[in-house]
Amino acid sequence: MELKDRTISPATVVLTVLLWLELAIPALANPEVWAMQGWRTDFSKSSVDFTEILSGGPPKDGIPSIDDPEFRPASTIGTIGGKEPVIRLEVEGEVRAYPLQVLTWHEIANDVIGGVPVAVTYCPLCNAALVFDRRLDGEVLEFGTTGKLRNSDLVMYDRQTESWWQQFTGEAIVGEYTGERLKLLPSRIVSFEAFLAESPDAPVLVPNDPNMRDYGRNPYASYDSSAAPFLYSGDLPDNIAAMARVVVVRGDGQPLIVSLDKVRRDGFSAGGIEIAYQSGVASALDARRIAEGRDVGTVQVTRDGRDVVHDITFAFVAHAFHPDVPIITD
Repeated sequence: MELKDRTISPATVVLTVLLWLELAIPALANPEVWAMQGWRTDFSKSSVDFTEILSGGPPKDGIPSIDDPEFRPASTIGTIGGKEPVIRLEVEGEVRAYPLQVLTWHEIANDVIGGVPVAVTYCPLCNAALVFDRRLDGEVLEFGTTGKLRNSDLVMYDRQTESWWQQFTGEAIVGEYTGERLKLLPSRIVSFEAFLAESPDAPVLVPNDPNMRDYGRNPYASYDSSAAPFLYSGDLPDNIAAMARVVVVRGDGQPLIVSLDKVRRDGFSAGGIEIAYQSGVASALDARRIAEGRDVGTVQVTRDGRDVVHDITFAFVAHAFHPDVPIITD
């Protein structure tokens, strides 16, 4: 390779320095620095303190969203282990699976299923898998990654206004859409073998370029057994370990938060909500290969037999966003 092929452009040097400054000196993590990074966001509007937003390292779109998703029938795929977790999504009778081995490297897939534009998202640092309707005020939004975190959670942005959105809540926290909230759609984590048995012909998300990343590898090996979360300095819950998994059941008001261990031991039923534990799903954040992760199981959450919006996240995340909601452990 000739030397000119390895030359770093001045723009790349400037961006690298700005990112380093943002990481090294949090006080510089502010609109002036972000504007210098090329953001067109309206920073005059926000619902959070800017000091709560940290750089996760990658720049804008450094973790590339999937904007033109490709699928193959479940029965034709041999690159996903049977116990590997996938997001099962059903909209208007159409069923698809989105493997975490793909979303770990992309975090957002912009898709259309059952005629509904959706953003299928996964934040590895929070283990939060959530699906949103991309329609807002008559416009279809497309989402990408900012490279920023708040409470260790992915901050997304829409490419129409470059407003910043909190993945865990679906709320716009900076920019033109500040205060707006995306509609959450019911989805659930299941094992690939369970999805295959139920829907062998259903589409499964596959990488657009299988060589782009080492799909199937977990870049966060042993993260979910660590003592403390990464890039988080907020309060921790006092009745449960920070990295313990909890089920967060979403609704119109305050969520219901229940320890996954309790659901595993006793099941859970309250207020018409039924949470049933199912074994046989590997952690995506344990072993170096996701297929070899320990069995952490999953849940199905229903009300009157219908799936309810929920996710399985870490206790510190649930506490960070809902500090006044008790985590049920007994």
